[in-house]
Order: sequence, then structure tokens, then C-alpha cells
Amino acid sequence: MKDPCDCGVIHEEVVNRVRVAMPCGEEFLTLSNLYKMFADNTRLKILWALSCETMCVCDLAVLLGMTKSAISHQLKSLRLTKLVNCDKQGKIVYYSLTDDHVRSIFEQGFEHVKH
Repeated sequence: MKDPCDCGVIHEEVVNRVRVAMPCGEEFLTLSNLYKMFADNTRLKILWALSCETMCVCDLAVLLGMTKSAISHQLKSLRLTKLVNCDKQGKIVYYSLTDDHVRSIFEQGFEHVKH
């Protein structure tokens, strides 16, 4: 395979500036795991629903035509990546988006696909 840069010039100042600014490997891994959450159609539907309203597992199951178990499984993944919060009120657990950052990521994704 031919070297994609055949000029033979390395711009050391540029490379060093980028190297210094580059996040550590752990941050890239965390970001990669965050984006994996957006790679599942069911999780996206859950996030969209929660961007509209705070909902319980039963509500989400009826909305998406799925079992409570399947919804709970997806919510666990979303909770572990800090995309959703849960709030237990009596016997019912309500889910919501963690914060406006999550809403912004989600909305920007939809804006991008609509262009």
C-alpha cells in the first residue's frame, strides 16, 4: 500500500500541538461506549420518548410494543452510561434523561440525519 502522504514533510509543531491536546485513551473509550448506546434502535426510541416525558417501564413497554423485561434491560444500559436517571416513587420507577447535554446530543443527531 502506498504511503498516503508522499510529500515526506512532517509538520512537527502541528503534530505536537494535537498530541498535547488529545484526550487520554480512557476518555476515547468512554466516548466510544457512549456512542454505542446510540447504535441501537430500541434505545434511540426510549431516549426519544424520554426527551418528551418522564416515563415508567410500563409506559415505555406499551409505547414501544415490547416487554417490560426488554425495556428494563435497555434502561439499565442507558443508566450505566449516564444517559438516563431513575426516580423511585413508591413502587414505580420513573425514568428521564440525565440532563440537557443528553437532549442536545440526541437532537443534534436528528438534525444531522434530516439534512
